[in-house]
Formats: sequence, C-alpha cells, structure tokens
Amino acid sequence: MTVNDDVLLVHGGTPLEGEIRVRGAKNLVPKAMVAALLGSAPSRLRNVPDIRDVRVVRGLLQLHGVTVRPGEEPGELVLDPTHVESANVADIDAHAGSSRIPILFCGPLLHRLGHAFIPGLGGCDIGGRPIDFHFDVLRQFGATIEKRADGQYLEAPQRLRGTKIRLPYPSVGATEQVLLTAVLAEGVTVLSNAAVEPEIEDLICVLQKMGAIIAMDTDRTIRVTGVDQLGGYTHAALPDRLEAASWASAALATSGNIYVRGAQQRSMMTFLNTYRKVGGAFEIDDEGIRFWHPGGQLKSIALETDVHPGFQTDWQQPLVVALTQATGLSIIHETVYESRLGFTSALNQMGAHIQLYRECLGGSDCRFGQRNFLHSAVVSGPTKLQGADLVIPDLRGGFSYLIAALAAEGTSRVHGIDLINRGYENFMEKLVELGAKVELPGKALG
Repeated sequence: MTVNDDVLLVHGGTPLEGEIRVRGAKNLVPKAMVAALLGSAPSRLRNVPDIRDVRVVRGLLQLHGVTVRPGEEPGELVLDPTHVESANVADIDAHAGSSRIPILFCGPLLHRLGHAFIPGLGGCDIGGRPIDFHFDVLRQFGATIEKRADGQYLEAPQRLRGTKIRLPYPSVGATEQVLLTAVLAEGVTVLSNAAVEPEIEDLICVLQKMGAIIAMDTDRTIRVTGVDQLGGYTHAALPDRLEAASWASAALATSGNIYVRGAQQRSMMTFLNTYRKVGGAFEIDDEGIRFWHPGGQLKSIALETDVHPGFQTDWQQPLVVALTQATGLSIIHETVYESRLGFTSALNQMGAHIQLYRECLGGSDCRFGQRNFLHSAVVSGPTKLQGADLVIPDLRGGFSYLIAALAAEGTSRVHGIDLINRGYENFMEKLVELGAKVELPGKALG
C-alpha cells in the first residue's frame, strides 16, 4: 500500500472526554440521495453528514442532471430530479473514484433513461464484495448488460418486470439494489433472505414516502408491488449507529467519558449489551447516549459478528482495540467480511497480543471456515500499547487505529487519514473537542 501524505500525529495517553454529535447514517444517506432519482418531484433530506460518500453521490447526481442544493437548515439537501439526463462516461468514472455506490444508480437510471453506465468500482479492502450479483439481479428484472473496457453498459429495452429473488446471503447492498429497482418495476417482486438492518428499514420508509408499496415480513422476506410513478420525499435520516459505537469504544479504550448526541438505543441494543459485558458503562436520555469507562478492569468476552440483529461487523474493529485492555482472553469470530481482522497486525506492532486463526472460534461454523481465511482472533490482555507508524487500511480499521493511537503511550504517526472522511464527519474537530492531543505536521489542532 502506498503511504498517503495526509498524516496525523497522535500523542496518546489522554482520556477522551466531552460531547460530540453524530448525524445521519453513512449507510443510509447516500442511498436515500440515489432514491431521489426515482421521483418526479423534488425531495428534501435532513440530518445529512458532511462526508466524502455524500459528496461523491452529490457529484454523480449532478452529472445526471439532478439539481442538488442546501436546504433551509444545516445538514439539509434539496434534490430535484426533474431533468435527469445521460452523463459522460469519463465524468462518471472521475467522480465515482473508489466508491461502490454507483452500482445503486443502475435501477433508477434504467427506469428514468432506459440505460446506465457503471465504471469499475472500489471501496474498502475488507473482503470480497462481488458486484456480479448486482448485475444478475438486474438481469432478472429484464436489463441487458454489456461489459466494455471502461465498465458495464446496461439497457432496459422495455419496462423492468418484478421477479422472485433469494439472496444466498443477506447482503445490504444487494437488498438496496432490489428495492431501488423493484419499486417502479411492473408487477410484484419477492425478495427472500433480505438484509433487515435499520438503514434498510429507513430506506424503505423513504421509498414509501415517495409512493412505493413495500411490505417486510418477519422471515427476512420483502415484497414490493411496483407502481407507475413516484413523487418526492421529506425525510430526516436515522443517526449513524456505527459512528456512535466507534466513539463509545474510544471512550472505553482511553478510560474516557463521551456523550454522543444523536445516538439512539433502539438501533444499538446488541452493541450496548456487549459494551456492558466488557465492563463499559452507558446512560441513555432522549438526546443521546453517554459512554464511559467506570474504572476497574475490563472483562474479556467471546464475540461473533453477524448481520442485523446480530453484532455488526463495523462495530467489531473499534471494540477490539478496547479488548486489548481487557483482562483474559477474548475470542472474536468474524462472519461477515473474511479479511476484516487484517488490521490487527498493526495493533500487535503497538504491543497488543492478538493471534489470528483460520478456524471458526467461539461460535458456529460459518461460510469462511473451510476457505482458509484468517477470520477468527484471540485477544490476550491487558497489554500496554506504544505509539507507532500506522497506515490506515480501510474506514473502520482506520478509526480503530486512531483509537489505538489515542490509548497508547507516546506519539503515533497515522498515515492515510483522508479515508476516515468517508464515514466520519469532522472527525479531527471532534477529537480536538474531546481533548485529544493531535496535530497535522506543521499545524497544531489541539
């Protein structure tokens, strides 16, 4: 990996204390922005965070003729899709960058224009996220797909048709693809083994406000009855439970006390249970959740990640940093992304004792167990962490490195911090507000 020249110096050993705010979820807001493409009238989206994924989607929408402007209040966007048009291939490629969100433009653009172009896709390197399934789904709806040197060209010779789809795994991205395509398809679409994350429910709320007919059954089945036309929506995005949990883990790892304004109990219940088992304390009120280290020893645990309502994979990496300070052996079984535990090598460099295994530890066998992936970990603690040179590998792993650097003795140089901007709004300003000793080389922040 090439070391980026965006470096943050972190002087560790100071507990994080104070208050920060989380706004709309990274895993909902860009998708709700794409949904606006389906409407025949403007939409108004509130609680929008200023993160890179939002800027990428905003640029792509504007390339396709959607007017995107700030609303009347901070964090509000007004999206007007009245004049949707084709975009230049080179412009799409340049704006998409490393984001995977352009794949979700397929269904809406096929409905609006009859064709779509999708460039090669990037995203965090945490394991396989095959896009072939997205294209297979679109073919089932009636799209034709031609692979070209610069990407995939899709056409809908006639109106897309509802279909029956069963996901081999309850993938969030695949579920979003089906929803955004099925709402204007002719007839009924039945999606089995769907993802049911809170962000999926919030996207369904957005689409229902636009005029869609969508029913969620208790067995992970979603039924969509296609309609002829959708309007706009007015919607406040649900708060980012993944960012909230990251700050909670930072409070635990640094023996701190952080009030996360905007955090909500309902979408974080599984995390809160685990946080309490480890020995963390929290207090919930109508405006947010306070997380703190109550003193004494943290407890080791056995943890298995899973799709919602299980323990989210994006919660795992920040919490593992805190578990390096827990007494005893913690067992982590990662069942969602096969390469997500690769970030632990840097923690070992800082003084942690983490051993990776190919076997399924601490839980049932999973789909990675027979495929030679290092997807289980044993964390032995507590261990003192020392400052180090760190290169950020992915979004959640990157924030986890920040937590480790903040908890460590001495100074760390964290390279590639711009990647964290993908999903954490104003994270450097928030660190300073919490009392962290961080600086950009040549420019002190706090």
